[in-house]
Amino acid sequence: MLITIPIQTPPGDALVNITGSVREAVRQTGIQSGLCALVVPHTTAAITLNSSLDPTTPDDIIADLRRLVPTRVDFKHQYDTPADAAGHIKAALIGHSVLIVIEHGELLLGGSQSVLFYEFDGPRERQVQVKVIAG
Repeated sequence: MLITIPIQTPPGDALVNITGSVREAVRQTGIQSGLCALVVPHTTAAITLNSSLDPTTPDDIIADLRRLVPTRVDFKHQYDTPADAAGHIKAALIGHSVLIVIEHGELLLGGSQSVLFYEFDGPRERQVQVKVIAG
């Protein structure tokens, strides 16, 4: 079963904690042991695991990604906007999928780990595809 998590993102770059939604998707499947594959089907968005203990962590991550890949007008590809081109590069650096082990019906995340959806060209209506595989 494929479950889709809808996400409405704010303007610009953002990190959205979707851990609760992913946990609920896993519960819906009833699978107790296996793998949870998360896929972002967008070219200017990404997904990762990172800390959400300190609420300023996303600010630091976003700031440094902006420093590494600033929005600029000299990108060769600018189908939409310079922000769109920068978003493609940021998404390629972070990645479009995450695989998490499930045991006893729960995601095996570290104590400070959360599932974070990266938006690089908001505001947008986005989605994360969740596939839970027993095993």
